[in-house]
Amino acid sequence: MTKLKLGAIPDDKPVKLSIELPADVHRDLVAYADVLARETGQKNEAAKLIAPMLARFMATDRGFSKSRKSGRSPYSPRSTSEPQIT
Repeated sequence: MTKLKLGAIPDDKPVKLSIELPADVHRDLVAYADVLARETGQKNEAAKLIAPMLARFMATDRGFSKSRKSGRSPYSPRSTSEPQIT
């Protein structure tokens, strides 16, 4: 079994964004979706992987985490004006 950084994708209410990806990134995203479908048995369109990939990236970015903990980010977890994302 392949060790992927993503698991099953939760069904959550999305915020719609429009983005442009380089063709090679899109091809890799489609290939990743295929591997993930084989591993989890959950077929998702490639676009559904973007949000969990970004979340995973931000969760493992030490500089970003440090910035949020120090309160330098306007959306830091310490802020009471913005809802927390879990």
